[in-house]
Amino acid sequence: MHSKPSNKEKALAFALGITAGIAILVLLAVLILQIPAVNERYGWRVDFAMTYLRALVDPVKPLPTVDITQVAAVESTPDPGLAEVVPAMRTNTPVPTASATATERPEASPTVTLTPAPTFTPTPLPDRVELDPPAYEEQEVNNCGPATLAMHLRYYGWQGDQGTIASLIKPLREDRNVNVEELVSYVNTETPYYEIQYRVGGDIEMLKRLLAAGFPVTVETGFIMEESYWLNDDRWAGHYLLLTGYDEPSQSFIVQDVFVGPNLRVPYDELDKYWKAFNRVYILLYPPESRPVVQSILGDQWDMDANRQHAVEVSQAETEADPEDAFAWFNLGTNLIYFEKYSQAAIAYDHARNAGLPQRMLRYQFGPFFAYFHTGRIDDLLELTEYALKRTPNSEEAKLWRGWAMYRKANKEEALKLFNEALEARPGYTDAQYAINFVLSN
Repeated sequence: MHSKPSNKEKALAFALGITAGIAILVLLAVLILQIPAVNERYGWRVDFAMTYLRALVDPVKPLPTVDITQVAAVESTPDPGLAEVVPAMRTNTPVPTASATATERPEASPTVTLTPAPTFTPTPLPDRVELDPPAYEEQEVNNCGPATLAMHLRYYGWQGDQGTIASLIKPLREDRNVNVEELVSYVNTETPYYEIQYRVGGDIEMLKRLLAAGFPVTVETGFIMEESYWLNDDRWAGHYLLLTGYDEPSQSFIVQDVFVGPNLRVPYDELDKYWKAFNRVYILLYPPESRPVVQSILGDQWDMDANRQHAVEVSQAETEADPEDAFAWFNLGTNLIYFEKYSQAAIAYDHARNAGLPQRMLRYQFGPFFAYFHTGRIDDLLELTEYALKRTPNSEEAKLWRGWAMYRKANKEEALKLFNEALEARPGYTDAQYAINFVLSN
């Protein structure tokens, strides 16, 4: 004779049944999401839900600050080849020994020797310029970079779309960031009949002169999202815009925004406010025969060293005008990195962190990783990459630099794991493949 199950046993059986049911539903959901059409339509919603749930378990905090008075300069002697991790950032030469203390104020880089450029004599600009906008293209999820570049290329008659570009530079749609160097690389390798340049430290007058000469300009800016993705979300994110004109009487640009819509009007001061967060970077695209015109408009800043020197001076002046300007300090650090002044850059980034940076800042810009790695501040690098990966778990850049930090901690196994994860997050990521090869051969 069997005894009746107790209430406790019934409750346990019920709980096990519920757990099994949930597990089956989750498994079914995962399998269904493997269907391309379903994933295309609903995958981002699942990602949104997972992001929100992670923040419930581990609430989002501000980007970590640093006690500048306690930071001592650390001499750094990089292992051979480590400086070549990202050649695009000019880290492929010997790294100087850090010598400044973190309580000092960064100094501007020495004046550079300029490459002569054609003389440009400014002429009065028209009150209004409105270039014929390219056919508008609304961005897909996490795809503002490829979509904006597609429109920029289309202005000159290119026939592709954002999918054409994204298939090569971000084959995984979950990739949340395409940086300027990736856009430039695409044009240089896939569309040799166009030339592309980018410069930093831009201003409103330069944008207007380029537009008046018939050249649309792409800029990267910050913006504030309409909805939160986690509790305490500051809603700040990065975004690309294509400028196709300006109107002097209303003090506004004509903007093609792949997220909001075509032919928008954005006031000069509003654009500059959000543009500052990305070092006022601007991307120029043109047919080769137009190079002399572009070169003459840029003048001395056609020379990339001179352009960075100018950007150092702009950002330093802004930190002096407002010592609590986090973006000015961040830009100063990034511009100093270009000249391999890593110790000085680290100081600038310390000030930027303490002034208060957005939660997603390290999704888009990685200068602090360079600075702390090359000055031997590996604990800072670990702290910031951990924070970055909590905000963007699939960030290949954060995984890469966390891997280098682990390598510096003599944990090759963890370093290789992170490098492989970076390569998985961005197939074809040459920096991650280089890192894997380096560790395996040393």
